[in-house]
Parts: sequence; C-alpha cells; structure tokens
Amino acid sequence: MSKIKIICAVGTRPEAIKMAPVILALKQQPWADVRVLATAQHRGLLDQVLTFFGIEPDIDLNIMRPNQALTTLTARLLLELDEVLLAEKPDVLLAQGDTTTVMTAALACFYHHIPFGHVEAGLRTWDMQNPFPEEANRVIAGRLARWHFAPTEGSRQNLLREGAPDSDIIVTGNTVIDALLMTADRELELGIELDPAKRLVLITSHRRENFGAPFRNICRAVQTLAERNPDVQFLYPVHPNPNVKDVAYEILDASSNIHLCEPLDYAPFVAAMKRSYLIISDSGGVQEEAPALGKPVLVLRDETERPEAVEQGVVKLVGPNYERIVHEAQRLLDDESAYLEMARGISPYGDGHGAERIVEVLREHFA
Repeated sequence: MSKIKIICAVGTRPEAIKMAPVILALKQQPWADVRVLATAQHRGLLDQVLTFFGIEPDIDLNIMRPNQALTTLTARLLLELDEVLLAEKPDVLLAQGDTTTVMTAALACFYHHIPFGHVEAGLRTWDMQNPFPEEANRVIAGRLARWHFAPTEGSRQNLLREGAPDSDIIVTGNTVIDALLMTADRELELGIELDPAKRLVLITSHRRENFGAPFRNICRAVQTLAERNPDVQFLYPVHPNPNVKDVAYEILDASSNIHLCEPLDYAPFVAAMKRSYLIISDSGGVQEEAPALGKPVLVLRDETERPEAVEQGVVKLVGPNYERIVHEAQRLLDDESAYLEMARGISPYGDGHGAERIVEVLREHFA
C-alpha cells in the first residue's frame, strides 16, 4: 500500500482537542503521510492544545486578526486553503466540527475534487441562526463531505434525514472522549489556588449568539449565585473576546468568591472539570466531556445539537435566562437527590475509540 497523503486541518482549541487523537492515531500508520494544517483561527488557544499533545503544524496560515468579521475570515481562509491544496495535492482532508475553518476546508476540497472527511458530523439544531454561524457551517460541510464520521446514532439519523448516503456515514463516537480519557488519567495540575473544603462551580461562556444582553444576564445570574452561596467557589476562565471579557470583569470582578482568570490550557481545564461540583457552560465540548466525568451541566443555550445528554438527564438547557440559571443552579447546590440524579457518570458520546474507527475507514478505502 503506497503512502496516502492526509491533511488534518485545525483552527480552534476544540478542533485541536478532538482532532489530536485522530492525528496521533494516523501518525502511527505506516501507510499514512500526515500533514497538520493549522489555520490558527484562534491562535493562542489552539497552540496550547497542540503543544500539550505534542503536535507541531506542518502548515500554519496564522489567519487570526483582532475583531475579524466572518466575511473577511471566510474570504481569507478560502484563498489560503486554495494555495495549500494546489501545493500539497492531498488524497484526503479531515476536519472537525462546525467552525469557519471546517466550512471553508470542505468548500475548498469540493472545488479541487479532494475527498473531505467530516469528523463530528451530523450535529443539528435545525435552526440556522442558533448557534450562529456554526449551524450553517456544519450543514454546508455535511453536504460536501465524502465521509461523515458521526459521533452518535442520533447524528447519523440527522444525516440520513438530509439525504446523505447511509454507506458514507460511520458512527465512531466522539473523539473528544478519546482525548478526555487520554488526559484525565494523568496527574493534572489546575494551577489556581482554591479552597479544597469548598464546592466549585466552573463557568464557561463565549458563544457569539449570547453577546450583548444575554451575556449580561448570564453574568448577573453568576453574581447572584455567588452572593447567595458564600461557601461556594466560582471559577470562570474568561474568553479573550472583548464582548465577553469586558462585561465579565465589569460585573463579576468585585465578588470575593468568583475567580476570574485567563483561559486555561487543556490539561488544567480537565483538572478544573474533575475538581468541580457543577458546570455552567455554553460550550459544546463541555456538554460531551462533563457527563463522562460525572459532572452535571447547565447549558446556557435554548437549543443544543447534542440532545443525547439532555435525554439522559445529565445535562439541562437553561438558556441565557437569569431566573432559570439561578433557580436550576441553586437547586443542584441545595438538593442532594437532584444533584445525584444528574451526576451519574453517563457518557452517551463515545467509548474512547473514535479515532481508531476513523483510521480504519480510511485504511480500508485506500487499501
């Protein structure tokens, strides 16, 4: 079997986390010539994860610019990816998820007749405005993909509903669980001094659709919870986007039991999840990771493309709604039976072998 040139594209921190197990598994294959392409849609956050997993980009587009408009980002990515594909001529390109990097990679591959493998395919809310622009990105990538590596049976059904051929859909489990299990077994340092006797509530919020009044509601809810629960610690690694950072520090910085910090590297963030009692987040990855660690999640969104954990009762949607956030979080802090009902350690998103299944599909196809 001759060497197959495979480009693995990553642009943001979540993409790097979920693609790392795939990249590492492919690099072990004698038939695979693996090239890692970093678009650096999120520069610093991406670099942290690649360094942790020992992955060095072969191609780096360094596309990030301050307050970059989506149209500008899309146009620049398409032009840069066009040059990469002309120069590299890969046999296949793999990318994960629903970012602008993924959508433009799929489109550029389509223009160049290069097979595109979509990792974490088939997630849908059926609402193009929520999340924005991620829902449109993954729908477009899904229409152009040669292989749909779906994380769950529900995602497979979504793709069938859209007309994707059944033979092109492979349920692999989500590779975020591969990365999590690879990491969680290590001795992890959080690097932030917290009182070990106090419960910890971990917060993340960065979604574009929550910018403005919704994000202010989220911060006000956290502030209220901190005031009502002085015996509880709140840790919020704040995303660097000014729409998030400026508001978070304005509303939350004065609270003595709220710890605001820079975004955590991947390993410390896993340590924070393991240490936490409860997680309040609008992150897609956290919805997948936290249930596997037995941590309840209140999701700061009205809809989710990851319904499996909601159906299992280990994740609950509260939206950017002040009253619902406060009520549901306080209930979990006060009611042990309600807490234990959500903290059951159920992992509906994978068994830690997703990357192996993706590698096997490519091996069989090119063999």
